[in-house]
Amino acid sequence: MAAKITVDLHPVFRSDRDIATAVRNALFRAAGEKVPLVEIITGKGSGKLRSRVLAMLKQPHVKKLYRRVEVASGNDGVVLVHLV
Repeated sequence: MAAKITVDLHPVFRSDRDIATAVRNALFRAAGEKVPLVEIITGKGSGKLRSRVLAMLKQPHVKKLYRRVEVASGNDGVVLVHLV
């Protein structure tokens, strides 16, 4: 069993649909494989991608899949999603 699943959003940062699909697929895969942590790499940049990901994670149908979300301490370019 893997300790975490990592998703790098750099290749799909232009499309909201691709971002949502990548994040949702990672969450479903982690839930299915009982992986406790999903690491989403958004990059440091201006923070727009991170804010889009955090907004997507706040949607009620996605919020049911995880326990909590945090931005990695010391690295603003990584969002950590802790599953139920």
